Amino acid sequence: MMARKTHKGWLGLLVILVSTSYCSSFSAIAAGKESITNLLYTEKGLAGKAVLIQENEFNYSGSIEVGWNNRRLKISESITLAPNGMPVAFKAHGQSAFGSAINESFILKNNQAQWESAKDTGSMKVSTPRFYVPADSTIAANAALVKALLASPSKTIALLPSGHASLTVLNEQEIENGGNRAHVYLYAISGMDFTPDFAWFDDKGRLFAQNMGGFMRIIREGFSLDNLTVLSEIQLREEKSYLENMADKLSYSYTQLLIQGSNVVDVEQGKLLSQTDVLLENGKIKKIAKHIPLEDNMQIIDGRGKTLLPGLWDMHGHLSKDDGLLDIAAGVTNVRDMGSNHDSIMEIESLFNSNQIIGPHVYRAGFMDQKSEYSAGLSVESLEEALNTVDWFADNGYIQIKLYSSIDPTWVKPLADRAHNRGLRVSGHIPAFMTAEQAVNAGYDEIQHINMIFLNFLAGTHADTRQQLRFSLIGENAGSMDLNSPEMKRFIKLLADKRVTVDPTVSTFRSLLIAEDRRTNPEYLAIVDHLPPTASRQLKGASMKVSATELIEYKKSADALVEMVKVLYDNQVPIVPGTDNLTGFTLHRELELYEQAGIPAFDILAIASIQSANLVGAGHVSGSIKEGKNADVILVDGDPTKRMSDIRKVSLVVKDNHFYKPAELYRTLGVKPFTQPLIVSQPQSTQLH
Repeated sequence: MMARKTHKGWLGLLVILVSTSYCSSFSAIAAGKESITNLLYTEKGLAGKAVLIQENEFNYSGSIEVGWNNRRLKISESITLAPNGMPVAFKAHGQSAFGSAINESFILKNNQAQWESAKDTGSMKVSTPRFYVPADSTIAANAALVKALLASPSKTIALLPSGHASLTVLNEQEIENGGNRAHVYLYAISGMDFTPDFAWFDDKGRLFAQNMGGFMRIIREGFSLDNLTVLSEIQLREEKSYLENMADKLSYSYTQLLIQGSNVVDVEQGKLLSQTDVLLENGKIKKIAKHIPLEDNMQIIDGRGKTLLPGLWDMHGHLSKDDGLLDIAAGVTNVRDMGSNHDSIMEIESLFNSNQIIGPHVYRAGFMDQKSEYSAGLSVESLEEALNTVDWFADNGYIQIKLYSSIDPTWVKPLADRAHNRGLRVSGHIPAFMTAEQAVNAGYDEIQHINMIFLNFLAGTHADTRQQLRFSLIGENAGSMDLNSPEMKRFIKLLADKRVTVDPTVSTFRSLLIAEDRRTNPEYLAIVDHLPPTASRQLKGASMKVSATELIEYKKSADALVEMVKVLYDNQVPIVPGTDNLTGFTLHRELELYEQAGIPAFDILAIASIQSANLVGAGHVSGSIKEGKNADVILVDGDPTKRMSDIRKVSLVVKDNHFYKPAELYRTLGVKPFTQPLIVSQPQSTQLH
């Protein structure tokens, strides 16, 4: 649950709204007091609003109420500022999107700062001005933060508990809607995330509009979505320009790249080729041999003591443009996007696949839900419209469709039949009031998320799994289920016989179930010290409202999720690794959990490469290190065939005719690298003769 606007999966939107949205807008309501309302939209329409009230020069209050899918976020807060614009008091209370309580406070008195939240508690002697950034809420506080940044001569301020934020002015526009007019500025705010946050503010430094990757949009009340469209085009162009500049600085082209003496993982044969050279030429794997002669134009990398692997696959992503940097740094060279906004993912696919900005190869799954109170994304209202949508996905190059929780169970078979007739696979959540067994018999080729396997028995056809029951039922009951019962064996055999793939995202579900207040989530212990302070802080705190007694059962259930992965593997049910959470890092943890479950390392690496490539129809050109295939490889400082945790130590990533140095990428993103910087050399004349 990172403080990242880029994670638009089921765990990420809470962070989008409470960590990166500078929600503010004003209209006079009384002498000395101003109030503004910002409206929040999803693809379905109006999703909620954020209200900010400026009581006077030193006191702000705010509230946000927004709903999407089965999440309902409610927060109220207040902040008091000193004459220098720094907070001296802050309070927030409410409910997070997954139900945990928000109750945060901060006070600065006699130069001593103290704070308490679900994330952490702390105190610090403050000798120079610092702005406290709330852990769980930022509605009023971020309005004050932007004001403080604008007042700073350097447009940079120090933060509490740690870090710095800076502001850059990129553009300005005059906006009009009827009788309403505004002069607005596009700012890039850095230091709050891995990459800058881009948003529009009015001439008093208060949020006016923001496009959050097409998934959530914000516009000031009194202005239209047409206004937002104009501003979005400029915002997205500036974001693209920033990422293009990153690509210019951090991408390396090559004609011939020779990786010498590494141990090469053959995922197709399940063996290791020791001390082997691999020559890459113009984006292809040219030669694999014990010794490859040097040539003048070669660039050389010493691979001795390292392991060369196929590029990793994330089969459950929700991509934004800046996700590409984290993916490539983590060695993820291929991502199946599981249902982003069409215009957004088409742009991302074009930019990533052309290497115009840094990012993985993209494979698209179309997302569909039936319109309801709990629906998400592209929502349809009739079976006819749903069938037409399947055709539209097929006509526009999608490889499969993903159905969601509100789909009428009676629609599944006709939708699957239409999809199969058009050459598309069918996957998704299991619709509410339908069992996974029924969905498979109706035509599902793949099931998203490990919880759906358990819900086949826990929810049946009576529980409304559009709501958070699909999480709480697992936490309360999965740990006590008999995974070897006759009923379970029969269901698993059905999956195996029909070759139904499971996309477990087991790390993401574990992170939800075992999170505790004021503790780092165990799923992220291996990376927390590498992340920027504002990011690592977001790895703490509970997501769901779970008592201490319930938490014992939730932890047992989290372990049962891992056991289920092994049950699937042992019974030859196909598995593909996905994240639906923190980009890059979560995939590494997913593979570690497969090892913890007892799956052999070579099989895990095949699952994360050739088996995933085969599923999307790309195995003939990608997914393994083989002469003639695309140059889609990563070099790891260590041996994941012996220790899967070494998968984090990626020192080189090659995609097409470009290579990347993860240590450089991570440093640019504010992440402490997991490996030493890579050295690339040229042949010496004495070496050639």
